[in-house]
Parts: sequence; structure tokens; C-alpha cells
Amino acid sequence: MHHRDRGLLGPSSNDPWSRCIVAEDANVPVAAAMIFRSSLHPDRLSFYVEVAPEHRRKGVAAQLLDILEAEIPNCAVQSLKARCAKGSAAQCFLKDNGFRKIQHSREVLIQPGSLPVPDVENLPVDLEEIATGSVELTQLVVDFYNAVHTWDRAEMTIGRAQQMLLSPESGAAGAVVLRSTAQESENPILAFAVSYTPERTDAPADVLIGWVPSLSEESAEQVVRQLLGLVAARYPVSVEVDDAMVPLKRITDALAEQDEAEIDFEALIYARDAA
Repeated sequence: MHHRDRGLLGPSSNDPWSRCIVAEDANVPVAAAMIFRSSLHPDRLSFYVEVAPEHRRKGVAAQLLDILEAEIPNCAVQSLKARCAKGSAAQCFLKDNGFRKIQHSREVLIQPGSLPVPDVENLPVDLEEIATGSVELTQLVVDFYNAVHTWDRAEMTIGRAQQMLLSPESGAAGAVVLRSTAQESENPILAFAVSYTPERTDAPADVLIGWVPSLSEESAEQVVRQLLGLVAARYPVSVEVDDAMVPLKRITDALAEQDEAEIDFEALIYARDAA
């Protein structure tokens, strides 16, 4: 996971606000840390630190954190968040420095055919391809994202959803929706799947799965199970699931217990909120 998070390191900036610091030993970089503000999640600043193995447990990370915190403007939020791998040195550091766990996330590889393929001809639903630029889809992505991030309040908007999750630059290659065909429903979308794999290969496709937030957990689990059954009918898919995504978590947990899905990695998100 640190290979992904290492990409967070970069030059300090005032717009958007960020500060980065590098520690050296005999002119050799041995540690780096960064704090930055995200307009998407405004209540906490994000923190990342990496220390070379031979320099850990010597207070280096704590010293870098102190230096960076001193750079935070007085008018800015003082709460911090960071993510780490389960059982890692970073987890120990966060716990030792007053951070508490607020979320558990995992990337799950779902094997093809692990879920029954629903017979949509005899169900009040229909699978439909939809443009990633669709206003209808974008609004649902916004509503879903904000609903499942109450633990770290999000301000997802139409523009941000298009830029960050649905544009070609984000890697979005296509989308399908499960739409209700019940007469009284006026054909609303019940659930969606956005693929970030441009070409179908044997490798798992990264897929963002979401549903209408107003559905009950039981109804959401049913439509997500149906959609996953269709999406993963022939090819493996990879989905990121955290504990706030209860309907999807129930499905992937059951598949993992049945060896029909594999947990690729687990991440823990910790926070230290201002008093």
C-alpha cells in the first residue's frame, strides 16, 4: 500500500495547502512526511509518513509530525487522518501518537461466477450501459459517495465526481446500471458499477460499486448482489470495501468465507481530532 501512498509526497504548496519534509542522514534521504488539505474531505488534514526500516523506532516520524504540525495555519483545521496497513510499523506509530481507528478498508477480488447470474427477464430490473458523463449517473455517484463517508464528511459535487471518478482522466472506462422496470418506479437507477479497466483481460477489473442511499440495507444488498452477479459473471473484479458500505461488505465477507473472493489488502484509517 505504501507504494500508492508514496505518490502523495510532493513539493509544499499554498494552493492547495500542503507541506512536505524530508529527513536525511549523511545526505541520504531516510524519511519523508507530508500533511495536506483535501477540499473533498474538509474536516481533517491528511498525513503520510515513511521511514526507512533501519531508522524506525527512533522518533524520526514523531519529529517530522511535530515539524509539519507547526506549519499548519492557525485558521486551518487541526484534526489529522492517516491510513496504514494492518499490523504495520505505521499502525504502531499512529496508535502511540494519539490516533484512533475510524475505518477499516479492504480491496476484495471477486472470482467469476461466484455469485448467481440473475434472470433479469423475470425480475423487475434491467442491466443497462450508461455514459460515464450521464448527469443521472453522476448525481447518484455524488449521493452515494457522500452517504458512505459520514465517518469522514465528504463534500462530493457533480463537478468533483466527474473529475475524480467518472472522467477518462480518472481511468473510468465504462459504466453499467441496474434499473428498476417496475411500472410505478419510472425506471430509476438502483445500483451502478463503474469500470476502471480500459480493456477486458484476465486481470481483475477495478470496479466502483454503489447504490441508491435511500434503499434499506436489505434492499441495497439484494440489488448489489444482482449487479455483481452480472458484472462478475465471466471475469474477476476488484472492489474496494470499507465498513461503512454495509450491504457490499456483507456480500464480500460471505464470498471470502466461501473462498469465492480474496482480500488483496487491508487498510486501516486512523484519526487524531482536535480537542
